[in-house]
Amino acid sequence: MKRNIFAVCDLEVDYALNFMDYMNRKKNIPFEIQAFTSVENLIAYGKQTHIELLLISGRAMCREVRDLDIGKIIILSEGVHPPELDQYPSVYKYQSSSDVLREVMACYGAEKKTVADQIAVLKKTTEIIGIFSPLGRCLKTSFALTLGQILAKDRAVLYLNLEEYSGFEELMGKGYAHNLSDLLYYVRQDNQNLLYKMNSMIQTINNLDYIPPVQMPADIHTTAWQDWERLLQMIMLDSSYEMIVLDIGCGIDENFQLLDMCKKIYMPVLSDTVSQCKIAQFENLVRIWDYPQILEKTEKITPPFHMMTGPPSGYIEQLMWSELGDYVRNLLRKESQKKEN
Repeated sequence: MKRNIFAVCDLEVDYALNFMDYMNRKKNIPFEIQAFTSVENLIAYGKQTHIELLLISGRAMCREVRDLDIGKIIILSEGVHPPELDQYPSVYKYQSSSDVLREVMACYGAEKKTVADQIAVLKKTTEIIGIFSPLGRCLKTSFALTLGQILAKDRAVLYLNLEEYSGFEELMGKGYAHNLSDLLYYVRQDNQNLLYKMNSMIQTINNLDYIPPVQMPADIHTTAWQDWERLLQMIMLDSSYEMIVLDIGCGIDENFQLLDMCKKIYMPVLSDTVSQCKIAQFENLVRIWDYPQILEKTEKITPPFHMMTGPPSGYIEQLMWSELGDYVRNLLRKESQKKEN
């Protein structure tokens, strides 16, 4: 299915090309990206092709552009623009490309009524990889973040932390305007622009996309299973992510159903007696509730502990090149060899 056109027009050549390069590296964008550094070229293109979304510099906006067949126009503002452009939503130009994109998706999704068929793109089947353990302090989240970053080098990957206490704001050293709680609210409201709402919340680190986790633990254990299922189905069917990495805590009542959706499950374990007893209890419950397939696709792992240097905000990037990063790369290499054989 052909994707809609997202055109960017800025008279600063370096800015336009750098933003297009960033967009092309984002594998989850449901648009074909076109960049223009002259208004004339944009107008010539727009006369032949429908542009669904146009992000254009205020200095480049003109009557001829207004007359084109464009679904939505957003002004790339340098802080001040002529009053006649106030009719259009705007985003501030001089911020990170990821922030610009988030704001553009929020503006677009706020007014556009879309259905899945309009935004579906050709992609491989989305795989859900679960990381779960009934144990604490077993490097579950560190492993999940390392795995996600390594997979995201070659694929479109979304990391979702479903823990009650993720510590993400403290870990990243910043707050978030929106998080998973907001997205779950839109799910419960059956919002028709759910994909665009999600895209407006996406954050990125080392090419790994993630939605900031909840800040209130109650938002995890009070969310109905149907809403978790609806959210994951939307991502699988409507987005262009190839993989979802689920960092699963113990706060979701329907954890077995969630694990059952995963193609592969990694379970970090510890070797002490109490930990082994907890794992045995979990496995017995899986059998009692008749989910033997969960055990079949679960691989127990023992990630190596590692020392962090520097502030917490640099922790996630360090994971890639730590002993844990080497462990994950070796794990994936062995799995790839098994598939080939």
